[in-house]
Amino acid sequence: MTSLESLFDSNKAWAEAVSKKDPGFFKRLARQQKPKYFWIGCSDSRVPASQIVGLPPGEVFVHRNIANIVNHSDFNALSVLEFAVEILEVEHIIVCGHYGCGGVKAALDDKEHGLVDNWLEPIKAIRRKNEELLEDKGQVEKENFICELNVIEQVKNVYNTTIVQHALNQGKSLKVHGWIYSIDDGLLKDMQI
Repeated sequence: MTSLESLFDSNKAWAEAVSKKDPGFFKRLARQQKPKYFWIGCSDSRVPASQIVGLPPGEVFVHRNIANIVNHSDFNALSVLEFAVEILEVEHIIVCGHYGCGGVKAALDDKEHGLVDNWLEPIKAIRRKNEELLEDKGQVEKENFICELNVIEQVKNVYNTTIVQHALNQGKSLKVHGWIYSIDDGLLKDMQI
């Protein structure tokens, strides 16, 4: 059996278990998508949005990319954001980074990685902007600090998009949150931004 066949077997077992527990689940899920939450997170396979907040499929609309970056020139992220805000009418946008982020590590290590270096430039800028605060920190502490600062910066980027500003000006109930996830213990931390 190839590893891909095992994925189909796992999917079948999962679907059967869900149907056994809640026979109408997939019928309800197929009718409509109406999540309250939009999650902008890292592509890291260890950070599955719905699972770490304990919600079933259909409850969290998700956009993921390397290091949870929101650029005002990234039409993919902006299109997903607009769909979440305008079509799905989510109430909460959550930017969630995580400690041990490979994108943050790559941005800090001063090596060439190829095309991804262009993507990681906003994190390099965060590092340059906070160089003094990083001087007395060890490597892991620096990385964790930049992970946190990156979440804060991306929350600001989301909040300042024309999409979010337009929604707020229309009186929509919309909040933007910044969280960080610890892979070490599975817990989320609210960055209070």
